[in-house]
Amino acid sequence: MRKFLFIFILLFIGFAFSQPEGKLADESSSGTVIDNIKSDIQLFKDNEEVLAIINGVMEEAQNWADEFLLTIRQYTGDKNHTPEDKAEKPVLEAPEEQTFSIHNIEIGDDKSEIESKLGSSKRSSANEFGTDWHAYHDQYQNFVMVAYDKQEKAAGIYTNQDLISSSKEIAYGTPKSSVREQLGEPLDKMRKGFVIYQLEENRDYDLYELDGNYVTIFYDKHRDNTVTSIQIISQSLEEQKDSFYANASSSLKEGFEYQLFDITNAERVNHGVPVMEWDDTVKETARKHSSDMAQNNYFDHTNLQGLSPFDRMQADEVSFMVAGENLASGQFSSIFAHEGLMNSLGHRKNILRADYEFLGVGVAFNSKSQPYYTENFYAK
Repeated sequence: MRKFLFIFILLFIGFAFSQPEGKLADESSSGTVIDNIKSDIQLFKDNEEVLAIINGVMEEAQNWADEFLLTIRQYTGDKNHTPEDKAEKPVLEAPEEQTFSIHNIEIGDDKSEIESKLGSSKRSSANEFGTDWHAYHDQYQNFVMVAYDKQEKAAGIYTNQDLISSSKEIAYGTPKSSVREQLGEPLDKMRKGFVIYQLEENRDYDLYELDGNYVTIFYDKHRDNTVTSIQIISQSLEEQKDSFYANASSSLKEGFEYQLFDITNAERVNHGVPVMEWDDTVKETARKHSSDMAQNNYFDHTNLQGLSPFDRMQADEVSFMVAGENLASGQFSSIFAHEGLMNSLGHRKNILRADYEFLGVGVAFNSKSQPYYTENFYAK
């Protein structure tokens, strides 16, 4: 249905769809097909009034199409856009020994006990702590990732869904002000060996040291700065990482890619839009762009040869009706990259765009082991 809406909109305005030329709006833009259309109408650049009208019409058309189809899906229960089987949410209990638990899991719980409740993980992939994240979910419902230590006890837990319970009055959706009233002021720095790292001042998360764990609480600034996700890392696991950036490796690159894919799908389930399929071809497109940025020290949707994301996808024979790209750089894990993208409105729209069917994620590291993340979304 979305495909016909796009065709209708284009015919209505009097322009035929074509591939884009030139640079996207700016390096913080999300890079969608609407950007393609904008670049195609630059012949009106000498008439700013006409260009403003056309751009406004296209923006309104896009917003109308998004809102219209989302409303239809909400009322019709479109099975293509929600899991066929609604998973039962677990009854959350206050943690017995620690301040927080996730999916009724606390740091120190045995892997055998966790998997007796959740079943086997859907995916295991390398993380920045030198171990693996194990992803548990039911069609990305009740999504949680757990990292285990050598004794097969939970040493790290993460979720971006309503699975947070606490001995305090803190849960998914709690305002930041309430969190700080109960937990006090968060940390503003962290020591790694002999180096003290200062956390950025205007960050969208709070870091606390609680119960021998490092607890990172992320906030959604587009939902009134309320709790949107949480990561709990044991002090011993955190200490395995002796700097902010883990040593680059092929396994970590692949781990970051799959983790960002899984977290993105879990986020989409939160918002009632369909999960996407992994696409190996467009993953390679994304990887090449991340590598190019990392090696040549730039950060932009348009590469140094002037090629847009859509040019690069076309060159790799990715056929699409609608497509988009998100970029992130410098975040020390896919969790932090995703949370940052969700707090950037243009990138958030790509993540939650209902008609995307496929996603490929490509990660690369620069000479300082700082990761570059590229997400390429598309639908046929």
